[in-house]
Amino acid sequence: MTRWAPDAALRLEAAALDLVEEQGYAATTVPQITARAGLTTRTFFRHFADKRDVFFLRDREFPRVVAEALEDVPAGADALDVVRQGLARAVSPLEGWRELILRRRAVIRAEDQLRERELLKSAHLADAIAGGLVARSVPPGRARLIASLAVLVFDRSLDSWLDAPPGRPLAAAVDASWNELEALLATRE
Repeated sequence: MTRWAPDAALRLEAAALDLVEEQGYAATTVPQITARAGLTTRTFFRHFADKRDVFFLRDREFPRVVAEALEDVPAGADALDVVRQGLARAVSPLEGWRELILRRRAVIRAEDQLRERELLKSAHLADAIAGGLVARSVPPGRARLIASLAVLVFDRSLDSWLDAPPGRPLAAAVDASWNELEALLATRE
C-alpha cells in the first residue's frame, strides 16, 4: 500500500463510487474503499470524516469559489445580478466533471444518509452566498432570501444540465433557471 499519495482523496472517491455502484451504499465499507484505492484506512480518515464524506470531496471548495465569484462582479450591480453573474462564473470548473457528477447524483439520490448530507452542502453554499451579499451591504435578511433562491436555482440548473444531452454548458442551464424564476415571479398579480 502506498504510504503517501498526492491523489489519495481522488482515488478514494473513485473507489467509493465504483463500489457503491457495484454493491450498494450499505454493503460498501471503508476498508473495501481503501483496498480498492490501494491505500490504508488511516489515509481515508485523514481525508474524510466518514463514508458519507467521500461523496462530497469536490463540494468542499465550491462555496468558497462562489463567494470569490461574487466578489468579482463589478460594483453597482443589484443583489440578484451579483448572485446571477457570480454563480454563472463559478460553475465553469464543473463542466469537466459532468460524468462524475452524474454518477454521484445517482448514488446520492438512492441513499437517505447522502441526501441529508447533500442538504448540508446546500446550506453551506447559501451561507457563502449570503455572506458575500452582506459584504456588499445587502441587509442580512434580504441576503439570506436571495441566497436561498440562488441555491434552488443552482440545484435546478445542475439537474437540468445533467438531464440534457452532453454539450450544453452548465452556465446556460444556470441562466435558463434564473430566467424561469424571473418569469414565474413576473406572472404573479
